[in-house]
Amino acid sequence: MTVTISATELHERFSGFRVLDVRWALGAPDGRPAYLAGHLPGAVHVDLEAHLAAPRAAGDGRHPLPGPGALQEALRGWGITGGEPVVVYDDSGNLAAARAWWVLRDAGVDVRLLDGGLGAWVAAGFPVEGGDVVPAPGDVVVSENRLARIGADEAATWPARGVLLDARAGERYRGEVEPVDPRAGHVPGAVSAPTGENLAADGTFLPAEELARRFAGLGVAPGTPVAVYCGSGITAAHTVAALAIAGIDAALYPGSWSQWSSDPDRPIEVGP
Repeated sequence: MTVTISATELHERFSGFRVLDVRWALGAPDGRPAYLAGHLPGAVHVDLEAHLAAPRAAGDGRHPLPGPGALQEALRGWGITGGEPVVVYDDSGNLAAARAWWVLRDAGVDVRLLDGGLGAWVAAGFPVEGGDVVPAPGDVVVSENRLARIGADEAATWPARGVLLDARAGERYRGEVEPVDPRAGHVPGAVSAPTGENLAADGTFLPAEELARRFAGLGVAPGTPVAVYCGSGITAAHTVAALAIAGIDAALYPGSWSQWSSDPDRPIEVGP
């Protein structure tokens, strides 16, 4: 599985890809102003909250996965045609763009993460442009459920038969702080695996060998069932991507801590 593309490779092959700008951050979800100020040439803005998540219903996490009909409409609105390869990026080490990577792969789209995101593109001396890009409508047809995912009941039993990784910051895992969700702590038996540790200092993914060593240190041995959660299923997709770079298949728990902590019947653990 090819997960990433470098800025240089994308620049050399640019006309062969549809490029999506997926800037988003917890506490600053609207990436459109930054997009309008400067983005990769021809890149189409993607609103993560509106198009890479469904409206929240009772019992869901904060960012439920979008339904296939709504997703297909969004993809066509971004100009994606059947069989067209896609590159997604953001300006935060792909912590947001990984959600697009996971959702599009799950829908059968050939998609890659721009390794290092916008920063790598600019650092390489490649141009950016301002303003909006409105492409001609595409005709892509999405498929469903290409990638593994689990629900809360499976997350509850997962540590007994595999490794459940918590991709949030360590202080949230330990229950020292909880900025957005109802209760602090983690799913019992989960292992702390902060997403930021997937990255080198320049915001690119660590090499595959280093990622493999990292996950081995967290108990992920060959053949071990692995699942990942975070706050609401956004940055957990980044760790699924990092695992894929290391040659490891992993399931995503989309509801994540926001779903788990909202259910008073679900137990929690705190501490390291």
